[in-house]
Amino acid sequence: MTHHPSPITHNPSPITHNPSPITDTAIKVECVSKKYCKSLKRSMLYGMKDIGRNMLGLSSHSEKLRKNEFWALDDISFEVKKGETLGIIGPNGSGKTTLLKMLNGIFWPDKGKITVRGRVGALIAVGAGFHPMLTGRENIYINGAILGMGKKEIDKKFDEIIAFADIGDFLDTPVKFYSSGMFVRLGFAVAVHCEPDILLVDEVLAVGDVGFRAKCYNKIAKLQNSCAVILVSHAMPQISRLCSKAVVMHHGKDKFHSNNVPKAIEEYLGLFDSVERRIMKFGDSRITNIKLSARKIDDHYEIIFGEDLTIQLDASIEQKFKKLEVNITILSYGVETVAQCNSKYNNIEVVNLYPQTHVSVKIPNLNLNPGNYYISVAIVDAVTNDILCWHHASIKLKMIGNFFGGAPIQFVGEWNITKF
Repeated sequence: MTHHPSPITHNPSPITHNPSPITDTAIKVECVSKKYCKSLKRSMLYGMKDIGRNMLGLSSHSEKLRKNEFWALDDISFEVKKGETLGIIGPNGSGKTTLLKMLNGIFWPDKGKITVRGRVGALIAVGAGFHPMLTGRENIYINGAILGMGKKEIDKKFDEIIAFADIGDFLDTPVKFYSSGMFVRLGFAVAVHCEPDILLVDEVLAVGDVGFRAKCYNKIAKLQNSCAVILVSHAMPQISRLCSKAVVMHHGKDKFHSNNVPKAIEEYLGLFDSVERRIMKFGDSRITNIKLSARKIDDHYEIIFGEDLTIQLDASIEQKFKKLEVNITILSYGVETVAQCNSKYNNIEVVNLYPQTHVSVKIPNLNLNPGNYYISVAIVDAVTNDILCWHHASIKLKMIGNFFGGAPIQFVGEWNITKF
């Protein structure tokens, strides 16, 4: 019988902090691909055939697609060194979690090679590695052992793990009674206290509350100097804050890979231009000729961070509506409201927009976080609050800047720093 070596190579490191230089490569992914089968019956049949061929010392030809198979990951390559944090971003279904599971040794690649050097602390799925009938205390020891910790090491760090997890009186309760948030807190607490050389974190942190997420990201920041971190998240402010490089994945492929994290975030946000633009109107009311003072490029406008923005439009609202509001709304690519400019809140009285009337509003020093946005325009009856005419996401706006901040709006302050 011929034994085929695993395509995932693990080079274990000491339990204590890795003495290797910070420039050492902790994870290296070389031309990795992973395929799945859409048919359960065929998947089982293929699996049996592959096992049989391997037992006979024959190749299973895993590099080729068979009927109903598809590439969940296709030719992915990157490396992460100690002291680096890689953000893996992309739409749902792009292969991010599959890649993390392969890095953790749960799956093997069908093509390519993954080299992992050091102890891995992974938080990929809520409650992964927990036995539902055992208590939190018992699962700490089981999960710690899975991560390579000995009993003495777990005993030494037990109080720190409990304090971080903050599960209170539920320590000796079977974990099947835990909430999803408690699962994550306990799993993350064990993962980060095993002093990993490599930390893999999936989007499961989104399950925790705001306080716990802040504590987790602070802990990750402390670990960054001593280990390699791979973070999967849909929270771009966190990616911007924590990551030194990023990979944008789409349909299993590496769409963009760079040390320029703001550029990677821009590429990621550009994948979501699928919002439905629609126009609503009451009777003969209408809005036409919406234009921006920004530069028009193809199907969108571009403006540099801090520039003035003027929005112009023509409106004709039925004469019976005397008191009106004009509302300009800026939406993120996730169609979340980022900012508004409303005539009512600007103390502008709009008493009539009949017949056709030209409306112009200037927003000085537009300080939106660099990225992609939509602009909606609505005219509302100020008496009843009924929408008379609404152009939803009718204009695409791209804010240009060489950074990505942690908030949608960035204030530009007048700074004064004096040395004593």
